[in-house]
Order: sequence, then structure tokens, then C-alpha cells
Amino acid sequence: MDSPVLLGLIAGLLTTVGFLPQIIKGLRSRSMEDVSLLMPALIGVGMLLWLIYGIWLDSLPIVLWNAVGFSLNMIILVLAWRYRGCNCED
Repeated sequence: MDSPVLLGLIAGLLTTVGFLPQIIKGLRSRSMEDVSLLMPALIGVGMLLWLIYGIWLDSLPIVLWNAVGFSLNMIILVLAWRYRGCNCED
């Protein structure tokens, strides 16, 4: 594995992991009132375009991390939509 691919894999891992705290917080609190629906929607479209670009270039780091990031971002979007203003006390 050459250095640029390794660098891309490490960079993608670090930026993609950034979605996890918001997902965990949303699942635990069942509240996403402070999360805009527009933000994950726009980021999702951007990540989908990056994914297509990565497939076009046959770039493992771009494809891998944008596929994972897109999936995590869609989880945030679903949680934000589901828990917006929801008083979901069990």
C-alpha cells in the first residue's frame, strides 16, 4: 500500500469517526432538537457525490470512507427527523 492511500485511509477514518458522538448522544437521549435537518441532508448529498467521484477514480479511501460516512450521516438524518421535538420517555 502506497503512502497516499494510507494517508487517505487514516484521514477518512478520523473524519468519519466524528459522526459517532452525535449518533450515540441521539440514541441515548432520544433528542435531536439541536440538530438541523438541512445540515445532514446537505452533507449526505455531498458525500454521495464524493462516493461517485471515488468510484470513478477507483480510489479506495474516497469510496470506503464516503460510503461509511454517508451511512452514518443518514443515521443522523433519520434520528433528527424521528426525535425532533419528541418527548420519548419510556
